[in-house]
Order: sequence, then structure tokens, then C-alpha cells
Amino acid sequence: MLTPRYDEALSYAAALHRDQVRKVSNIPYIAHLLCVSALVLEHSGDEDQAIAGLLHDAVEDQGGLATADQIGAKYGPRVRSMVLECSDNHGGYKAA
Repeated sequence: MLTPRYDEALSYAAALHRDQVRKVSNIPYIAHLLCVSALVLEHSGDEDQAIAGLLHDAVEDQGGLATADQIGAKYGPRVRSMVLECSDNHGGYKAA
């Protein structure tokens, strides 16, 4: 069962990636994040894993380690760790 914590993470992910679209289309980037999170849930992932799915690109696309620290403060060290493991780099911001 998902809790309001998941809803908050969805809102947070949507805000972080608000100006991003997929590379070859104008599909809002949040669609990709929802798909990843849905796959996690469909394969028996827990809420922390589903939240990490929503936020898996946040560090590399939207603020680097400062964003990782925000994720840790909001969702705990386990989610932060999973997000960092999914990050290709801990850079900064991707252009919209």
C-alpha cells in the first residue's frame, strides 16, 4: 500500500522535472519517471524503491548532490542511496 509519502514524492519529482521533456518528443519527462516507478511496483518493489524510481534522475538532472541531500532529508537515507546508485553523475542541471 502506498502512503501520502509517495504522493509527496510524485509532486516533488514533477516540480523538479517540470521543464523537461523526453529527448525525441514533447512528452513531459514525468511520464518516464511514472513508468519507472510503475515497473518497480509491478515487480513487487516497496514504497522506498518506487519513490527512488520517481527520483532516479533527480540528482544528475536537477541539482547534483544538493538534491541528493534534499531527497535524503525528505525520504530517508535508503531512498537517497538508491537514487545515487542510479545516477550516471552527480552533476547539476539538464537543459529543458
